[in-house]
Amino acid sequence: MAHWYDMDDRDKKEIIEALCGNWQAEMRGYHTYNALSMRAIDPQQCRALYAMALAEQHHADLWAARLKELGADVPEYDGGEAGDADSLANRIGGFDLALRRLELDETRDIARYGKQLEDLGDKGSIAILKQVLEDERDHYSTLGNLIRHHVPQTPLAPEEAKRALDQLVAAREKDKPKAADWIGDAIYGVNDGLGAIFGIVSGVAGATEQNASGAHYVLIAGLAGMIASALSMGSGAYLASKSKNEIFEAEFAREREAVEYNEAEARELLSLTYQVRGLTAEDADHFVGHIAEKKERLVEALAKERLHMTEDGLSNPWVSATSGALSTAVGAFIPVVPFFFMSGIPAIVVAAIISLIAHFAVGASKSLITIRSWWSSGLEMTGVGALEGAVTYIIGVGIGHIAGS
Repeated sequence: MAHWYDMDDRDKKEIIEALCGNWQAEMRGYHTYNALSMRAIDPQQCRALYAMALAEQHHADLWAARLKELGADVPEYDGGEAGDADSLANRIGGFDLALRRLELDETRDIARYGKQLEDLGDKGSIAILKQVLEDERDHYSTLGNLIRHHVPQTPLAPEEAKRALDQLVAAREKDKPKAADWIGDAIYGVNDGLGAIFGIVSGVAGATEQNASGAHYVLIAGLAGMIASALSMGSGAYLASKSKNEIFEAEFAREREAVEYNEAEARELLSLTYQVRGLTAEDADHFVGHIAEKKERLVEALAKERLHMTEDGLSNPWVSATSGALSTAVGAFIPVVPFFFMSGIPAIVVAAIISLIAHFAVGASKSLITIRSWWSSGLEMTGVGALEGAVTYIIGVGIGHIAGS
C-alpha cells in the first residue's frame, strides 16, 4: 500500500482532491437515495433505495478513512439533506424520472471511477475503487429494475433490518414533536390541580364571603387540597403504571410458558392472527416459521399481538408518580396565590383570571404533541376550568347561606 510519504506534494494533492470529490459524491448519493426511499410508495422500492443509501454511506466512510491515512481532513458535506432528490428537474419529472436520472448518474460515476483506476496511482485508493466500482454496477442494475418496476427479492438479515428500521423511523420522526412517557401524566396533573383547587378556593371563598377570616380559610383549604391532590395523583400514577407493568410481565410469562408447553399451537395462533390481517395461510405460516427460529422472538410476537403492547411502551412508575405529583402541585398552587395577599371578591376575581390563563396555557401546550391547533385546545380547557369555578362558587355561596341561616 502506498503511503503519503511515498508521494511528492503534487501527486499527494491531486489524490486528496480526487478523494474529497469522491467523498462528496458518495455523501450526496447517500442523502439522495435516503430521501427517495422515504418517498417511495412501494415497500420493495423503499427497501432497495435504502440499501443503496447505506452502501453510499459505506463508500463515503471508506474514502474518509483513506483521506485520514493520507494525513488529510475529511471535508464538510456541501449538499442538502435530500441530496439531488429535491432538484428542480427531479421535482418536475416525478419519481420515475428521478430514478432514470440516477441511473444516468451511476453510469457517469462508473466511468469516473474507472478513469481514476488508471490515473490515481495510489494502491490504497485503487483497492477502494475496485470495491466501490462493483457496488456502483450493482446500483445501476438495481435502478434499471426499479424503473421497470421489478425489484429483486433480497431479504435483509435481521440485524440489518433492525438497523434500517431504526434509521428510517428516526428520519421520519426528525423535527417532529414526540410525547415523552411523562408528558401525559404532567398535563393531566396540572389540569387536575388547577381544576380541583380552583373549585375548592372558589367554593370556600363563596361560603366565607361575609366572614372576615375568609381568606385564611381559603388558604388552609387550598393548601390542604394541593397537598392531598398531589399525593393522590402521584400515588395513583405510580400504582397505575406499576400495575400495567406487572400485568404485562405476567402475560408475557404465560405466553413463554405456552410456547414451551405447546409451540405448535402457539405457531398456529400467530399464523391465524396474520391470516385475519390479510396474509394467505402459506405466507403466514412461512412468516411465523422465520419468527419461531428463536423462541424468545416467537414469545415477543405473541405477546405483542395478544396484549397489543410491547415492553418499550411501558412507563417507569417512579417517573409517572413524580411527574404526576409535581405537576398537580404546580397547577394546584396557582389559584391559591392571590389569597396570600388579598381576600374577598377581589381575590376570587384575580384567582379566576390567573387560573383561566393557566388553563389556556396548559391546553395550548398540548398542541405541541397533538395535531389540534393551540388556540382550540387552549379555549377548550379554559371553558372547562371556567365551568368548574362557576359551579363550585355558586355551590359554595349556597352552602354559606344555608350554614349562616
